[in-house]
Amino acid sequence: MSLSVSNLASSLSSLSFSSQVSQGPTALSFPWTLSTFSLPAKSARRASLSITATVAAPAEVAEEDDTMELKNYVKSRLPGGFAAQKIIGTGRRKCAIARVVLQEGTGKVIINYRDAKEYLQGNPLWLQYVKVPLVTLGYENSYDVFVKAHGGGLSGQAQAITLGVARALLKVSADHRSPLKKEGLLTRDARVVERKKVGLKKARKAPQFSKR
Repeated sequence: MSLSVSNLASSLSSLSFSSQVSQGPTALSFPWTLSTFSLPAKSARRASLSITATVAAPAEVAEEDDTMELKNYVKSRLPGGFAAQKIIGTGRRKCAIARVVLQEGTGKVIINYRDAKEYLQGNPLWLQYVKVPLVTLGYENSYDVFVKAHGGGLSGQAQAITLGVARALLKVSADHRSPLKKEGLLTRDARVVERKKVGLKKARKAPQFSKR
């Protein structure tokens, strides 16, 4: 009897151990726990991306609104467009062309429907180019300047605007010719970049000479 009891006890212990092992996998569901924790992480990432997009949007909208306001302002001041105005001048420099319209005002300068300081990147020399003809005649606060410029770079466009403003001032009064001419503001600067030559590296730079 003692042997049978001990055999039964050992069999029961083995049965209980096997039941615990069989219940283990059902109780621990690793895939389900991983999936439940990964979903909030993805949703958090998506939420953070949407927040950054909404923060960046108002700045772009504000810039578009400013350009639209300036465009409507220019259209209201220039009915019929640039070609329909009387006080107009065209200036050129290098590859840049600027069409300039003057109207009585307070000294505003608008280039391509943008403020001159913003368009010319706040460069004091380029801003000075634009106002030199008006300052020469003492009209810096008497006329508003509206410009359409294209071609070349900002430096060339600024110098083209100078010639355009000077030529437009001639249509205000013929007496403006002598002071503007004295300052050299009516002379078209014909200097352009010299073309590259065949066999040379640039316009005049030659490759290094080798005797042997």
